[in-house]
Amino acid sequence: MRTLKRILLGLLILIVIVVAAGYILLKSMQNDALPDYNRDLTFSRLTDSVSVFRDENGIPHIFAQNEKDLYRAVGFVMAQDRLWQMDLLRRVTQGRLSEIMGKDQINTDLLMRSLRIQEKSEQILQTSSPEIVAALEAFSEGFNYFIERNPLPPEFRVLGYHPEYWEPVHSINLIGYMAWDLSSGWGSEIFLHNIKKEINPEQLAELIPDMKNQPTEVFPDFTLPEEKIAETLLSASENLEKMGIEIFHGSNNWAISGKKSKTGKPILANDMHLGLFAPGIWYQIHQSVPGKLNVTGLAIPGQPFIIAGHNDSIAWGMTNVMVDDLDFYAEKLNEDSTKYLFDGEWKDLIIQEEIIKTKEGDEIHETLKFTHRGPLVNRFKHEKETPLSVRWLGNEMSNEIRTVFLLNRANNWSDFRDAVKTFISVSQNIVYADVEGNIGLQCSAGIPVREGNGIQIYPGDSSKYDWKGIVPFEELPYELNPGRGYVSSANNKTVPDDYPYYVSHWFAVPNRINRIREMLQEKEKLGIEDFKKMHADYKSKKAEKFTPVFLEALAAAPDLNETEKEAQKKLATWNFVLTRESQATSVFEILYRKVCENLVKDELSEESFKAIKSQRSMLENLMLSILSGKKSDWIDDKNTTETETFNDIIVRSFKETVADLTAQLGNNVEDWNWSKIHTFTMSHPLGVVNALDKAFKLNRGPYGVPGSFHTVSPFSYSYNNLYTVNHGASHRHIFDAGNWDASKTIIPTGTSGIPSSDFYLDQLERYLNNEYHADPFSKTEVKKAATYKMSLKPE
Repeated sequence: MRTLKRILLGLLILIVIVVAAGYILLKSMQNDALPDYNRDLTFSRLTDSVSVFRDENGIPHIFAQNEKDLYRAVGFVMAQDRLWQMDLLRRVTQGRLSEIMGKDQINTDLLMRSLRIQEKSEQILQTSSPEIVAALEAFSEGFNYFIERNPLPPEFRVLGYHPEYWEPVHSINLIGYMAWDLSSGWGSEIFLHNIKKEINPEQLAELIPDMKNQPTEVFPDFTLPEEKIAETLLSASENLEKMGIEIFHGSNNWAISGKKSKTGKPILANDMHLGLFAPGIWYQIHQSVPGKLNVTGLAIPGQPFIIAGHNDSIAWGMTNVMVDDLDFYAEKLNEDSTKYLFDGEWKDLIIQEEIIKTKEGDEIHETLKFTHRGPLVNRFKHEKETPLSVRWLGNEMSNEIRTVFLLNRANNWSDFRDAVKTFISVSQNIVYADVEGNIGLQCSAGIPVREGNGIQIYPGDSSKYDWKGIVPFEELPYELNPGRGYVSSANNKTVPDDYPYYVSHWFAVPNRINRIREMLQEKEKLGIEDFKKMHADYKSKKAEKFTPVFLEALAAAPDLNETEKEAQKKLATWNFVLTRESQATSVFEILYRKVCENLVKDELSEESFKAIKSQRSMLENLMLSILSGKKSDWIDDKNTTETETFNDIIVRSFKETVADLTAQLGNNVEDWNWSKIHTFTMSHPLGVVNALDKAFKLNRGPYGVPGSFHTVSPFSYSYNNLYTVNHGASHRHIFDAGNWDASKTIIPTGTSGIPSSDFYLDQLERYLNNEYHADPFSKTEVKKAATYKMSLKPE
C-alpha cells in the first residue's frame, strides 16, 4: 500500500510538473513575440532617426527623414506585426507550402510554380527604377533586421521552422499573386466545356451572362473615336481558399464632387470585398518623409507601398474590372508528350523539373510542361482526355509595383493616370479624388485582344486564337468630373456594347451598383455620415426584382399549410432589407437558391450539379434569362411525367424552403431570423486544428450577420457551403479631401497577426457593428492620438 501511495504521489508530481511546464511553454509561445511598441531601438543601417507613433489601434504612423530609412522602418514594424503571414504569402507565390504543411499541398505548390510568378517578378525588378529598387532593398533590410534579433510568432514554433531572409523580389511576387487571385475564367470556362455533353446548346447559352440583362455600365458615356473602332478586331486553388489565402473577389467604390458634397470638397469611399480571415490581408500604415512623401492607407504584408489610400493631394480606391484574362487551349501532343502541334509544325514543349520538399522529409520530383502560351494544367483541372494549356494575363509584362510607388507620390489627375498605366495584370477600376475638387474613375486593365468570345476552349494547333496584344491604355475607358457629380463602380459591366474590344462575360450582376447609384441620387448633397450608411446598406435590388415574381407564383398555389402561409406573408410585407432580425430574408435567400437548384439538377450529373453551385454568375444569368420570358428548356423537370412551368418550380422550391427552415429553426416563423443561419467566423489558417484554436484563441465567432453577396454591405457565402460567410468588405474607407483628418476607416481584423496581442482582431466588433475609427493624417493629429511611441536610431 505504501509503495502504491508513493507511485501515485510520484505520478501526481510528474503530472503537475508536465502541466506546469506545458503551461509555461504555452505562455512562452503565446507571448514571446509580443513587441513593446514603446521600446526605443538601434538599427545599424539607418542614417537618421525614425519615429513610429501608434494610435489606440496599434496602427503605425512612421516619420522618417529620408525614404530609405522610412522603408527600413516599414519592413521592421510590418515584421513586428505580421511576420508569419508575410512568410506564408511568400511561400504561396513560390510554391513552397509543402515544406511547412505537408505533402497534401503538393498540387497547390505545383500550380503556383506553373504560374512562374517569381520569374516575372525578377524581370520587373531588373527593369524597375533605382528609387523603387532602393525602397524594396530597404524594406528587406528592415524585415531581416527584425528576424535576426526577435522571438518568432507562435505559428513558426507550432510548425517547426524558421523564416528565411526577405529579398526585394518577394515583395513583387505578392503583386503576381494578386493578379492570379483576381483572374477570371479558371473555373467557368472548363465547367462550360465539361457540361456540353449533358445539355443542349440553348441551355448552355442561358448560363453565359447576356449583357442585355446587365444594362448598367461603369463608364456609360465612354466611346472611342471612330478611327480607333475601325482598327480593332470585333470578333488547385481550393486549398488556398481553405487556408484563407484566396483573397480577391468583389468591391465597391464611389466618389462625389464638391457640388454634391456637404463639405464642398470631394469625398471618396472604397470597400474591397475579399476573403475574410485572420490575419487580414490589409495592413493599415501611415508613411511620411518631410517634403517628399506623406501617404496613408492599406498595404499588403510583404510589400511596402500603399495599395489604396490617400496622400496630401489625392485619394484612390479600387474595384475588380472582372476582365476575362485567362484562356484555355486544347493542344495536340506527340506520342511521348514532348512536342505540340502549332501551325503545322511540331514545337518542343518547355519541360521544367521541379523538386518539392515536404514537411515529412520527402523530396518529390515532378515535371511541369509549357507551350509558348503557358503551362499544361490537366492535373490541376482533373481533365484526363484533352491536353490543356493556359494563357494568363499575369504572365504578360506589367509593372504594378511601379504603379503603387507612383500613386503614393501623385499630385494630380495627370500624375495619377501616368502611374496607373502600368497596372495591367491586376485589372482595376480605380476611383480618384483630389484636394483641387476633381473626381474621376480610370479603368486600368490588361484586356487581351483576341478572336472569338473569350469563353470557349480554343484549338491550340493554330495561331489564329493567340492573343494579338493588350488594349492600349489610351483606349481604356475613364471619366473625369462628369456632370452628374459622382463616379462609381461595383464589378459591373465596364462599357456599353459598342466598345470594340471584348472585356468579359463574368461581371457582377448590377444589384450593388444600382443600389449605390440610387443612394447617391437620393440627396442633393451627401456627407461622411451618408457614406457610412451606404457602406452599411442591406437593401437588395435583387430581392426587389424577384420577390414579386415569387409572390405571384405563390398566390396561385392552392394547398399551402399554415406555416407556409405565414412565410408567404413575411415575403409579402418585406421591405427587401436583409437585416439580422428579418425572417423574410431567410425565406428569400433559401427560396432563390432552391429555385436555381431545381431548375438545373435534373439536367446535370451529380458532379456537374455540385460544380455549378460554384458558378453563381451562371445561375444568376439563368434566372434573369427566364425572368425575361419565363420560357426555357431548363424549367421542365425531366424526372416527372408532368410539364412544369416556372411557377411550379417556384412553388416546389418554396415548400422545400419552409420545410428546411422548420427543420432547422422550428415551425414558428417568428423564430426564422436571418442571423440564426447566416453566420460568420473569423478564422486563422491554423484554427482548423481545434487544439491550436483553443490554446492560442486563433478564431472568433460565430457571429450572426446581415446582408448577402448582392447587398452593398456584403456578407457573402457559397452555395456549396451554405450561409457560412467567407467573403465581405475587407476594409471600409471614407476619405474627405477637404480635411484628411476627418477621414474614417475600419478593417475586420486588426494591426497585429499575433493571436495574443491586444491588436489581434480588435477591430472586429466595431466592424460588425458598422463603426469606424479615426484616421489621423496631419502630424499634429497623429501625435495627439498617439498611445505608443518608438524611436529607431542609427548605431
